[in-house]
Amino acid sequence: MERCNKIYNHPLYQERIKIIEEREADRIFCLHNLAHSLDVARIGYIMILEQNLNIDKELFYAASLLHDAGRYSDKPHNLSGAELARALMPQCGFTISETELVANAIEGHRQDLKTNSFSKVLYDADKKSRMCFSCKAQKECYWESEKRNEDILI
Repeated sequence: MERCNKIYNHPLYQERIKIIEEREADRIFCLHNLAHSLDVARIGYIMILEQNLNIDKELFYAASLLHDAGRYSDKPHNLSGAELARALMPQCGFTISETELVANAIEGHRQDLKTNSFSKVLYDADKKSRMCFSCKAQKECYWESEKRNEDILI
């Protein structure tokens, strides 16, 4: 996980995360912070193991760290997150093919794909990480009911 730590400690990543934290300081809904990213990583990796998928742990953790990091921008966060991945990952020791795999997963993580792809696992883990059943902002939430977690999941 040395390369994931390099992502986390990279000044550009830290700068983007700080912007997101400032934007979400008064947010009543789910946050897009490090705790969320690590929840996504851990839940996703459990899914990878349970489904016996051929997805590298470190690459999935890298994608999880970066999947919402594009929220610093005013454009769709999956696109700006993929751009950030392409900028940061090679500087942190990832190959071009690893970087593209992660960037493509980040780009696709907002769609509920029907395959066991990297993007699908990232999407599912992202949704399963949310504890809608105990959220104080349930009534104000804009999430569609079928996307909400009304029960404890993985």
